[in-house]
Amino acid sequence: MLFRRSLDDRRAAMARKAAPGPLRDYLSVPFGDPRRDWERGRYLALDLELTGLDPRTAEIISVGSIPIDGRDLVHAGATHVLAAPRGEVGQSASIHGLTDDEVATGLPLEEVIPQVLEALAGRVLVAHHARVELGFLSQACERLYGAPLIARTIDTMLLQRRVLRITSDAEVRAGVLRLQAARDHFGLPRYRSHHALTDAIASGELFLAQAAHLGGRTGISIKGLSQGSLSH
Repeated sequence: MLFRRSLDDRRAAMARKAAPGPLRDYLSVPFGDPRRDWERGRYLALDLELTGLDPRTAEIISVGSIPIDGRDLVHAGATHVLAAPRGEVGQSASIHGLTDDEVATGLPLEEVIPQVLEALAGRVLVAHHARVELGFLSQACERLYGAPLIARTIDTMLLQRRVLRITSDAEVRAGVLRLQAARDHFGLPRYRSHHALTDAIASGELFLAQAAHLGGRTGISIKGLSQGSLSH
C-alpha cells in the first residue's frame, strides 16, 4: 500500500538534499502541525509586485510581507523591499506605479530572496491568488539555489470562494473574487492597491476575517484553511 508523504516530510527530505545556504536554512525549520486550530498558527501574508505574470520571463520588483501570529497582525515585523530587475519594468508601471529609476535603487534578487525565506521559515504563506506568489518565489529559488520552493499556503481568493459558497464548476461574476471585493464583503476598509506592503496587509486582514467566518463556533484547522491551495 502506498502512502502519500506529508508536506513536512517533503520539506525534510528536500532539506537533506539542499546545498548549504538560505533555501536549506528555510527548509530546516518544520512547518508545524497543520491539524492545530488556525488561531494557534503562524503565518506570513505576502504580496509581490511584478513586471508581468509569467515567472519564466517577468521579474519581481517589490516584496511586501507581514507576520500573523494567531489572530494578530504583527506590524512591527512588516517589511517592504524593492528588487532591482535585470530588465525594464515596461508597461507594468501603469499598474504598480514603480519606474525604472525607482526599482534601480532596489536590492538584487540574490539579497531579497534570502530575506523572504528567513521571514517565511516555520510559517504558512498567505496570499491572494497565491499561485502567483508561489510561482515567482519558486522560480527564483530554482534560479538561485537549483531547487523549487516548498511551502504550506493559504490562498485568500480560494477562501473567498468558500465564504461565498461558489463551487468549483460555478460561473463566477467578474471581479467578485478580487482582493478589495472580498474585503468589501467583510466591511474592511479600502486601501491603495498594487503596493506590495499595503496589499500584504490587506490580504492578512482578509485572511483573519475569512478564518473567523469559516471557523465559526467550532473552529477550523490550518489544514482546513489550506485545502485547495497549491503547495510547491
